[in-house]
Amino acid sequence: MPLRLTSYGETNVGRKRAHNEDNLLVYSSENLFVVADGMGGHACGEVASEMVVATMKEFYSRCGADSDATWPGREERGRTMAENMFNAGVKWCNYSIWERGHADARFKNMGTTVVGIHFDEDYAVVGWVGDSRVYRLRDNELEQLTEDHSLLNDYKKMAVLTPEEEANFPHKNIIVRACGLKEDVAVDIEKVRPQVGDVYMVCSDGLNGEITDPQIRDIMIAHVDDMEQMAKSLIVTACENGGKDNVTAICVRVDDL
Repeated sequence: MPLRLTSYGETNVGRKRAHNEDNLLVYSSENLFVVADGMGGHACGEVASEMVVATMKEFYSRCGADSDATWPGREERGRTMAENMFNAGVKWCNYSIWERGHADARFKNMGTTVVGIHFDEDYAVVGWVGDSRVYRLRDNELEQLTEDHSLLNDYKKMAVLTPEEEANFPHKNIIVRACGLKEDVAVDIEKVRPQVGDVYMVCSDGLNGEITDPQIRDIMIAHVDDMEQMAKSLIVTACENGGKDNVTAICVRVDDL
């Protein structure tokens, strides 16, 4: 890894929920950072998101230690090894959750979003299923690197919504793709080239649902020298703005050696 990463992640139950169904993985030794936002009754969402964190850590740990380790599934043409690795890891998560839901009625229909970033040599792989997000702050400009798999986003592709119409959209919490609901899942993958000074923020929708992108940008700029304070400030602000959902953030800064 030609660049050095400084990172911090935290999750919070928020102000309205009884328990936290978000989970996160800060796996610094493998340069892997993942957020999962679970869904399902009777704490099933928490089980699904915990399975993502455990499965992704095991997968990257095993493959990092053994370059000849066997992956679940086949490599997809046109994707780099790093892209295929993230894709295989999420598909393994998906199948594990789906299989457990079919084997035990208590976990039927449980699922979770998955979003993450893996830094690999000169590139970083961003992958996701659902509406959890990755943002990048570069030269004081904020960019969303993921595209929500949500009913609202699908609707926005068909019609121009005013800010008021978007805020009052009746089904904006409905996602159209999730991990664990079907035997297989399509994983969106993007490859980006990090630069020294970039800050990447991985979050659940409990954060970006309470803070606008300009506000996220301002908070990240204010704490660009401290990833812990950046994550904490984003979470505190989301909770102060309502905290209707669980809130999770991982902040990763790219530093020179």
